[in-house]
Amino acid sequence: MANSKRLVQIILFLLVFAGVALRADDSLAVKDFESRVKKYQSLKSDFGISNKQTNSANELANEKHQATEKIHAARPAAKQGDIFTPQIAEYFKKQIASTLHGVGGDKVRASLHRAEHIPNVHLQVNTPYPDNLPLQSTPPTLLFNLPPLPRGLQYRIVGSTLFLYDENSRLVIDYITGAIA
Repeated sequence: MANSKRLVQIILFLLVFAGVALRADDSLAVKDFESRVKKYQSLKSDFGISNKQTNSANELANEKHQATEKIHAARPAAKQGDIFTPQIAEYFKKQIASTLHGVGGDKVRASLHRAEHIPNVHLQVNTPYPDNLPLQSTPPTLLFNLPPLPRGLQYRIVGSTLFLYDENSRLVIDYITGAIA
């Protein structure tokens, strides 16, 4: 009896320890993500790209074009995984899955299905999101479970892909395929 009680204690300890280790890994993934986003934002500020507001459509288009060119020049070798590393992508997939399968997940899935259908789009890092396609918004309940983004960056969804979108330059910054399952 004492041996089985001790075994239960050991198992409980291991489960608690494993839970703490998983939360620590999640915390590291979030910190790494935030650091990478901050580095991207500082790159933008180094090149004088800001989130200025303007009422002129021509000025706005010109600013977006200039921002696109400057970011292209600053990140010529940008590729998938620069911001969403494998560890960060796994954290995001876990957060998204828990949202979709948790309380209210059916409403989030319904919201995603109600959105305007976007044909298969082949996203590429450091290229503009196609002007002729709508940008599907990310449901607020899902956003609540993802790390917050600085002004000018957004999480967007195309099919099962979650991507990081820079609204100032219209660029796809990075993406995670199969994030929405």
